[in-house]
Amino acid sequence: QVQLVESGGGLVQAGDSLRLSCVVSGRSISSYAMGWFRQAPGKEHEILAILVKGESTIHYMNSVKGRFTASRENAKNTVYLQMNSLKPEDTATYYCAATNRFMMPTIRTQYDYWGQGTQVTVSS
Repeated sequence: QVQLVESGGGLVQAGDSLRLSCVVSGRSISSYAMGWFRQAPGKEHEILAILVKGESTIHYMNSVKGRFTASRENAKNTVYLQMNSLKPEDTATYYCAATNRFMMPTIRTQYDYWGQGTQVTVSS
């Protein structure tokens, strides 16, 4: 059983930074594709970054490119999302997700395991 636990969310001001962590247990993340998502109230899940399975390649969505940086630390079985220059529109619940079925899963339904989410609130 694969379990994901996010942490690092909080209430910050516009322009601040946060680093989210996602600790994975049960399997090594080196054999999984990982994704970072967010969901704002009343909106669908939005994919932010994809950490390609078995590679160091990371793909970002345009909405966060240049501000957010994802990374994985295999030794700690943890993935991170460094978020800089936060804006009020970044307010959402942030999730990490994992799958070993796809190399580069781009949609929510391709992910098999999800964390419980961590809330990020950015005030103006």
